Order: sequence, then C-alpha cells, then structure tokens
Amino acid sequence: MGLASTAATAAEAWPTQPLKMIVGFAPGGGNDILARILAKELQQSLGQTVVVENRAGAGGLIAGEFVAKAPKNGHTLLLGSIGGNTIAPVLAKSLGFDPRKDLAPISLVAESGNALLVNAKLPYKNVKAFIEAARKEPGLINYASSGTGSTLHLAGALFAQQANVNIVHIPYKGNSQALTDVAGGQVQAIFSGIPPAIVSAKTGQTRILAVTSKQRVKSLPDVPTVAEAGLPGYAFTSWYGLFTTGGTDPAIVERLAREVHKIIHKPEVRAQFEMQGVEPVTSEPKAFAAQIDRELTRWGRDVKAMNITLD
Repeated sequence: MGLASTAATAAEAWPTQPLKMIVGFAPGGGNDILARILAKELQQSLGQTVVVENRAGAGGLIAGEFVAKAPKNGHTLLLGSIGGNTIAPVLAKSLGFDPRKDLAPISLVAESGNALLVNAKLPYKNVKAFIEAARKEPGLINYASSGTGSTLHLAGALFAQQANVNIVHIPYKGNSQALTDVAGGQVQAIFSGIPPAIVSAKTGQTRILAVTSKQRVKSLPDVPTVAEAGLPGYAFTSWYGLFTTGGTDPAIVERLAREVHKIIHKPEVRAQFEMQGVEPVTSEPKAFAAQIDRELTRWGRDVKAMNITLD
C-alpha cells in the first residue's frame, strides 16, 4: 500500500522538466500534424513545455530507437504509427531496439483508412471493374505508394493478395509526387492517405474508387469501402498512438494515458483530427501493448507471404 501510494505521488509530481514528442516523419505530414495538436494540448494540461522534434528516416525506426534509448522517466514521447511500430520493424534487416520491450505503449490516439484512386481517364468506375481488368491482363495495371514497405504499399499488396490479381507496385519517396504522377497518367492507381486523396480528386484528374477502412469515413460519406465495392473481407486501417521509453514507471504511463484520453475526448480536438481524415480513438496501455504484439506477429507473417523486402 505504501509503495503504491509512493508511485502515485511520484506520477502526480511528474513531469519535472520539459517534454519532447518525437515524430518519425518530416514536418507537415499526418504524423507531424497530429503530434503538434497533442503537444499543444498536453502542454496546457501538464503545465510543462512539450516540444515536437522530427527525426525522420527508416520508416519511423530512427525516431523509435531514439525514444527507446531515452531516459526512462516519461519525458520523451513518441507519436508512433502502424508503419513505424509494427511494419518497419519486421522489414528491417537489423534493429537497434526491441519494439515490444523498449517502448511503452500509452494509448491509441487515431485510426484512419486510406483511399484507392485511379487516373480519371481510365475506364474503371468502381473496385469490381478495377479487379476484373487486373485479372484479364495480369501485370498491366500498376499502382503507386509512398515507398516500399510503407503502410500504403502494404494496403496495395494486401489488396492484390486478397483479390488474387497481379498489379505492379511503383514505389515513390513520398505520397505527394506519387499522387502527381497518377493525376498525370504516368501511373494508373494509388493507395493514398485520405486528405490528399480528396484534394487530388477535386481537381478532376483522379477518381476515388473506395476507402480501405472497415466503415465509410465521415469526410467521404458517399464513397464505399473496398469490401462493399467488390472485395468482401478486405480492410486496412492505419493507426497512430503515443509511446514513451520502455521501463518508465507504470504510474507515469497511466497518468499520461489519462491525460491523453481527456484530450482526445475534447470536441475541439476531435474536430481537428477529423479535419485530417482520421478518427479519434483511445485505448488503455495494456490493451495497446497487446495490439502491438499481435500486429508484429501478423506483419512478420504477412510480409513474408507477400514477399516484401526493403531495397
């Protein structure tokens, strides 16, 4: 009882210094925008400065390793994602940290589907027609993604596997140029984040066929899911979540989780997240840790089955 009381007191006294929130991708992207919303809110609720620091590279692994090796005091946070925390680790030839043990999951903060777009001049008006065309001429249709091993690449590879089609993956160094080339007709299709997909479709140069999530998204209410539109059982949902260094006092992790849950349930924060095309969600630390464990196992298996390797 005394030890529990001491731990709780220490957690309430925390934080004792400014916090860093590390992002594994460049400024301006989805991860970065969500991190800055959270950092601003955490700064207000904790009464300490929270600085967002971008450490891009290796699909999020550079940021993950930085946080994994930080002091175990809860003052270094990671805005992680499905790509950086469960896909990149199984693709990497070597890892400088253990994604299960060296990072402490705090809470999910958002989930998001992606969108399947095609060049507007192509005849495919829906997913069913897209699949039929791919089956008639294997290897003729190609699709772009933001890079080999990215979540958008995996969304496409899973689509091809479940639809039993041969569509050729064209990796880019980022989503922006990939979308530009689909609009220009250099590439036929793309699995893209939803906000940039909406912007692209509004130009009339691309057409959104479906979203990859289990349910339709609020920003595209008339667009069906891939499962609805012709590939039953298909779903690919990205997530974002907050972590700190593994071995941090569980009472501090719980304190952070409580603060994050309060923030995510604020109407103004939910509105900001939804503007970015993501659905605000939360989870308990233990449940989030169990999800990470399941996904590392799943992607380790599926990546081998899809024969995906980093160049």
